[in-house]
Amino acid sequence: MNDKRQADSKEGAERSAYMGRLFGTDGVRGVANEELTPLLAMQLGQAGAYVLTKEKEHKPTIMVGCDTRISSDMLANALMAGACSVGANCVYVGVLPTPAIAYLTRKYKVDAGVVVSASHNPVEFNGIKFFDGDGYKLPDELEDEIEALIRNGMKDVKFPTGASVGKVKYRTDAREEYINHSMKAVNIDLRGLKIVVDCAEGASFYTSIEALKELGGEIVAIHNSPDGTNINANCGSTHMEELQARVVYEKADIGLAFDGDADRLLAVDEMGNIIDGDQIMAIVGVHMKNQGKLKGDMIIATVMSNLGFFLMGDKNGIKIEQTKVGDRYVLERMKEIGASLGGEQSGHIIFLDENTTGDGLLSALHLLQVMVETKEPLSELSKVMEVMPQALVNAKVPNHKKERYMEYPEIAEAIAKLDSKFAGEGRVLIRPSGTEPKVRVMIEGKDKKQIDEEAKKLAELIQNIML
Repeated sequence: MNDKRQADSKEGAERSAYMGRLFGTDGVRGVANEELTPLLAMQLGQAGAYVLTKEKEHKPTIMVGCDTRISSDMLANALMAGACSVGANCVYVGVLPTPAIAYLTRKYKVDAGVVVSASHNPVEFNGIKFFDGDGYKLPDELEDEIEALIRNGMKDVKFPTGASVGKVKYRTDAREEYINHSMKAVNIDLRGLKIVVDCAEGASFYTSIEALKELGGEIVAIHNSPDGTNINANCGSTHMEELQARVVYEKADIGLAFDGDADRLLAVDEMGNIIDGDQIMAIVGVHMKNQGKLKGDMIIATVMSNLGFFLMGDKNGIKIEQTKVGDRYVLERMKEIGASLGGEQSGHIIFLDENTTGDGLLSALHLLQVMVETKEPLSELSKVMEVMPQALVNAKVPNHKKERYMEYPEIAEAIAKLDSKFAGEGRVLIRPSGTEPKVRVMIEGKDKKQIDEEAKKLAELIQNIML
């Protein structure tokens, strides 16, 4: 019987999985019910639970949460069925931000955590990401092990029966614990501040609003009525226009924009200008350094951070290290060298003394703390770094080809030409998206019009050649 199960499982894995590696920079992503099927979710539950808990002598427990999209319950239940089938228990906490799952996994000393979410992507997508028992995203090696197990049909895995199968426990009180943890980590008085909050119709719709209200802020909440289908739809950190207008209209002090799973934050100053992840890290990082709280006087960023961010570091005596794109790589480096602050331009910011992953609510509280303690408006604080003009254009390419763009001579030649053109005055950065079928073209330089044109031209070339 087990052989039949393994053969079915293997066939399903081959049918469900992408052509390339299953895991991208942030878990497994795909169109729900087409690429990321309930069958694949179940297999990820089986293989993930087995790989992450096989060294344990006790019956393992896995914490599972999700975002607000309509397919999340379907996939979470399939995943938990898979985990239970290899003998793991699951605790289902329902809709919660990704950083809340990371925190609760660590707090309750369970064996692993799983979030069902496609973060900032539209509603048709979904994703599955794992945390180990300490609340950290998995290294590539463990992901590869999970993937290998799925691809070979769970070979040699023993499926328990009777009292040895796992069970699911449901919890509804976990969100309060995360709110309390965040408020304890950054204890500030927000009375007198008017804050517009865009929850992206996602997982922060309750936690962020409650925390900011409890700290005394005057809160204007927008996009906080999720219905399963409206997550990230023209709102949140990927669509800031409404928030910008609303901050100006409300004469608010600041606007906060989360993404679907609330692990990233972007802000809007009182004039309606966007403050991105680099700027938030610069504002908070300099403040922490001045207070002697920035460990090693360093911040970990990625190669996508703005040139102005690195110049800000030089000016303020802050050492900035670069990693590959993806907050997991930022985190790995932070752990290696003992840094307390790191993150990405996209708004994934990690405060490692307080949580093990990007955390939108913590980032918001730290930014508000600088405003409260300096009594400076956000527009003034943001002057700590000069943002160099940056053009970012996506080229749509087939998922299985996106890593191979340099194999095309016309593309390689066009990139080399641009590199020499902008040398010393800017930079050219090309990278495949870790989560979508795209190659991202980024150019920085002094002349906005020129870099926009060049980035568009190069993205079109990549798209035309690779499609």
